[in-house]
Amino acid sequence: MAFAAPLLCAETVSKTYKTPDHIGRLVLDRLDFTLEEGEIVGILGQSGSGKSTFLRILAGLVPPSEGRVSYRGAPVLAPVHGVAMVFQSFALFPWLTVLGNVELGLEAIGVAGGERRRRAVEAIDLIGLDGFESAYPKELSGGMRQRVGFARALVVNPDILLLDEPFSALDVLTAETLRNDLLDLWRERRIPTKGIVFVSHNIEEAVEVAERILIFDSDPGRIRAEIPVPLTRPRSPESAPFRHIVDQVYTLLTTGRGGRRGAKAEAIGIGYRLPDAGVQRLSGLIDTLLEAPYQGRADLPQLAESENLSVDALFPLIDTLQLLGFAHVSAGDIELTARGRDYADADILARKEIFADSVLKQVPLAAHIRRVLDERPGHRAPSARFLRELEDHLSEEEARRVLDTVIGWGRHAEIFAYDYDSEVLSLENF
Repeated sequence: MAFAAPLLCAETVSKTYKTPDHIGRLVLDRLDFTLEEGEIVGILGQSGSGKSTFLRILAGLVPPSEGRVSYRGAPVLAPVHGVAMVFQSFALFPWLTVLGNVELGLEAIGVAGGERRRRAVEAIDLIGLDGFESAYPKELSGGMRQRVGFARALVVNPDILLLDEPFSALDVLTAETLRNDLLDLWRERRIPTKGIVFVSHNIEEAVEVAERILIFDSDPGRIRAEIPVPLTRPRSPESAPFRHIVDQVYTLLTTGRGGRRGAKAEAIGIGYRLPDAGVQRLSGLIDTLLEAPYQGRADLPQLAESENLSVDALFPLIDTLQLLGFAHVSAGDIELTARGRDYADADILARKEIFADSVLKQVPLAAHIRRVLDERPGHRAPSARFLRELEDHLSEEEARRVLDTVIGWGRHAEIFAYDYDSEVLSLENF
């Protein structure tokens, strides 16, 4: 008995980007993935986990460094008819009308003018933009512009829709409306699409939409876990089964391989990708956790909702609190440690001392910078010296971000000083 090929298949896909000094940076590491007909698959992971890169590889927009992608059994070596993608940034041509933007994909595959216009108008009507065919993108709201993006993708009658955080640039109500409209089209079979893969930074959104969710690890990106979502539709975000899956996802995303993320300083080096977290936001979160109703311990989904924190905003703070020993996470809950409570109870000067001690003990890059400054006769060093070291481990952009982060932490804790104009680190004034 012959079995139909899956819609989309990725086999041991890896991606390495070359840095200017030709040192390869592994972004994705041996990913295996299959999309079957009738599936909606969500992809979640922290920033830098390679989610969008993987989606572009599936679309044929970016070649893998190793491995292969196939669509209905045929290799994907470039963008293929049958696979369409919707981007976060709308990606519309401002000089074209709504109709012109939607027709563009059909023109690219050689559809004749009359047929092109007919199909474009149908797609515009389907996605709820009838009456705006002659409007330009500047005349449209964000939600309407994203509807144009969906119409442009759907007009080519794709088997597969690849969605790269398509709702994240929209306000909550607009995103919910557009998401529900898309699900209605899918459930009612008013679109020919047979499979959807979407990247999201919103855990509740993923649980609401997907049949299964892939959890990506970072540095490099790997599929760490797969969570089935066996819930009937419509799904109630307040139901116990829904909340249970949300808790599962939070637990996986906040727990690193082999234990708590950032729990052991000896497991990281100076090239560790430090979380992008400012001191004031860290202090604010610690204060919030100590107050009612949390009293030092909080359910992460509840914390995110009550404090209006997105995953991308919350997780770097959580990672940093764990890295510095101020909190630990387990089973979807975060709890302040004794050190975290001491910090919360301290005055400003004592907080600086506690923060400095934690940074020097738990962040090798900060300790390395302080050691170099201590050993130099003038106790000064250009930041470029440390940037070059970081670029042995990270991309140029990430190296700059990590160095800026540790400089911010070090200046606050008075571990070292930094002159912005000369870009020199020093021990002056200490």
